[in-house]
Amino acid sequence: MAQSKVGVIAQDLVDKIKHQQYQAGDYLPSEHQLMDLYGASRETIRKALNSLTDLGLIQKIRGKGSIVLNLDRYTFPISGITSFAELNNQLGLKAETKVLLLQKEDKLPVQFIKYFPEEENSTGFHLERLRLIDGQADVLDCDYLLSPPVNSLPREAAETSIYDYLENKQKLDISYAAKEMSVCKVDKRIQDLLQLDNDLAVLVASRNYLADTTKFELTLSYHRPDKFKFVDFARRKKIKL
Repeated sequence: MAQSKVGVIAQDLVDKIKHQQYQAGDYLPSEHQLMDLYGASRETIRKALNSLTDLGLIQKIRGKGSIVLNLDRYTFPISGITSFAELNNQLGLKAETKVLLLQKEDKLPVQFIKYFPEEENSTGFHLERLRLIDGQADVLDCDYLLSPPVNSLPREAAETSIYDYLENKQKLDISYAAKEMSVCKVDKRIQDLLQLDNDLAVLVASRNYLADTTKFELTLSYHRPDKFKFVDFARRKKIKL
């Protein structure tokens, strides 16, 4: 699927930051300069810059422009709700996905029940995907997509981006997630898949929701401890009391 103009510009700017063409402390070219550089409208440039702001790569300073932040954050953010495919595109990871399992279940698989007991009798699509970066296993994502609201899940979507499929084909409005991080013991299969030296992995368990607060996805994401890095870029949201 071709990237939008906004996505192409954002990706090019991310690449230039990653390769230090724009270094920490530098200001990006002005909006007008970027409009000329990319042959794009002001609205398109602003949307691309907003993408970099959301990633925590830049900070907009009124009257000066967009400054590149020193965050060294080319890793998986734990907060937010972004697909692996989107991260791969945005951060330029040399990543691939291997689908290990995709099947419809009448009830929640046993490994999920400890973390999501309220959904024990829910039907859904059980999906397991191994994420590799530079050819090395890095993350094992185990997902259970509740049905309803998810009414189908083709293998092609599982191999690319399930969020793209759910948002653009099934018209689901994905909105937010509640996540919990812990260190846990894993079985021999997960040890072998992630090439672990022992039975410990970092687990991120999450409940993912639509904009109308409907829960649509349960995720158990197992990370290699030696590769795992907690990075949480937070922006202040002012609340009027």
